[in-house]
Order: sequence, then structure tokens, then C-alpha cells
Amino acid sequence: MEKYQERLMVSAAPHAVSPMNTQKVMGTVLIALIPAFAVGVYQFGVRAVVLTAVCIASCVVFEYLYNMIAKKEQTVSDLSAVLTGALLAMNLPAGLPFWMAVVGSFAAIVVVKQLFGGLGQNIVNPAVTARIFMFIAFASEMTTWPIARGAQRAADLAPDAVTAATALGELSRGGVEAVTPSNLDLFLGNCGGCIGEVSALALLIGGAFLIWRKVITWHIPVCFLGTVFILGLIWGGFDGAIFHLCAGGVMLGAFFCATDYVTSPTSPMGKVIFGIGCGLFTMLIRIFASYPEGVSFAILIMNILVSRIDAFCEGRYVKKYADEKGGKK
Repeated sequence: MEKYQERLMVSAAPHAVSPMNTQKVMGTVLIALIPAFAVGVYQFGVRAVVLTAVCIASCVVFEYLYNMIAKKEQTVSDLSAVLTGALLAMNLPAGLPFWMAVVGSFAAIVVVKQLFGGLGQNIVNPAVTARIFMFIAFASEMTTWPIARGAQRAADLAPDAVTAATALGELSRGGVEAVTPSNLDLFLGNCGGCIGEVSALALLIGGAFLIWRKVITWHIPVCFLGTVFILGLIWGGFDGAIFHLCAGGVMLGAFFCATDYVTSPTSPMGKVIFGIGCGLFTMLIRIFASYPEGVSFAILIMNILVSRIDAFCEGRYVKKYADEKGGKK
């Protein structure tokens, strides 16, 4: 008997074997980012490719060095650092100085992720939090937007023009009618902005791919986008609702940042609450705050509330289960 007990291995649930692991999940998300990245490269040129490469390389190097110094198992091969770097780059203007991108990568990997225990232990999204840090630290550079190729053609801008305001920046100075890019331009990506957030169409394709591959569920994206649409409809009519869906980082945030496994709720009900909260805070910041974009701040706020959301939903489930068991008795 003792011989068999020595061979017995006890581990925590779940015990089901799944063909998906961390590396495959991260790789699938990276594939889903390709359409948005391709549009970013078309609109902003080789600079977008180099900046993305700098972010990815920096994140991988910082993760490797931290694990080596802390004498932890190397986790570079799980592609989580690669994805963090890619998402960070998608949230940056193409003209950002490279050294600032390296600082942002350090903040994402070392400060937000590793110092909290590594993958699965961080309480906020590394890429989103790093973007907020960079916005505060490098406000001017983070709000200087190269003119997209499509926007330059559509607006017939001078060939020597290099920067322009984003649609949300123009909105903050006037109403929806003051915005130069049309909703169609915002949908296709013919507008200024961060590398990976300019084309709503490309992000929808990537998001649909993630749902089809069952890497994410519909709850957070649909509730996030639905809340933005409804509040946009109230404050700006149908055109305003479409504008808020297509402009800025709503699509990128809804499909790629808010759905992060570690920093979002686990239950369907929790995901619905989380998605609605992200949409609500995004619109409150956009409409009433001095900063025209609110997606990153909204996701960060809801990340902080995830433990409370999970506790609330778990309590509801336990109570329902107890009531059902009591009724059967």
C-alpha cells in the first residue's frame, strides 16, 4: 500500500486535459492582431514595424533578465512577454522615441507583471497600465500623432505635414460634426491614432477570430461595445454612437485588453458586469473629462474591481445553489 501511496500525486482542480496551453493561447491572440498590425504598417510605414519590434524585444529581454536574476524558471517561451510587447506597441503612436518604448516595456514586464509574481499573479493588465504610465510620464510624445497615409490622401494634406490631431482630439474641441475623419474612415483606418487601434474593421476581424477559436467569450466585448453604443446614442445620436465605437481604442480594448484571462472575471455574469463597467467608464471619461480617450483608464479601474466582482458573483451562485438544495429537501 505504501508503495502506491508514494506514487500518488495530488494536484489542484481542474483535472481536465485541454489541448490549449498558455503558449497556444498567446500565439492565437498574436495571430488575431495581424490584421490591425497590417493596417498600422500600411498607414504609418516602416516606423510602426520597428517600434513594434523594439517593444517585443524589450519585453522578452526584461522577462528573461528578471527570471535569471530572481532565479526563477524561464517563461519567455510561453509567448506572454511577446504578446505584452505587441499589445503595448499597438497602444503607442508610431512616432514615439524608441527609448520611451523600452521604458514602457520595463514598466509592463518588471513593475506590473513580475514584481507581482509573474503571469497569473498581476492584478492589472501590463500593457494597458504601461500605456497609462507612459501617457503621464511622456504626455507630449504620447499625444503626437503621425498622419496616416489614408488620412493624408483623403484630406489632401500638404506632403510635408507630419502630425495631426486624432478624431477624439477633434471631438474634445467641438461636437461630432467638428471631426474631420468620417465614420467610414475611422472604420477602415484612414485616420491618425495608435498603431493598432486605427482600423475598427481589422480589430473586428481579429476579435471574431478569437471568439471563433474560443480563446475569448462574447460577454466582455459585446457588453463593452454595447454600452459604448447606447451611451453614444444618447449623447450624440446614431452618428455619435458609431463614432465612439470606431474612434480611439474601444475595439482594441474590448477584444484584446479587457478580455485578458488574469485581469478579468471568470464567471459569465462577472464578465457582463466587467464589460458594462468598461464601457461606462470609457464614455464618462470621453464626455466629461478633459482627456479625450478613456479606454485604458476604464480597463484599469475595472481590473482593480475584479476581485469584488468575482466575490459578488460567487456569492450569488452559492446562495442560488443553497436555495435549490433547500427546496429539494
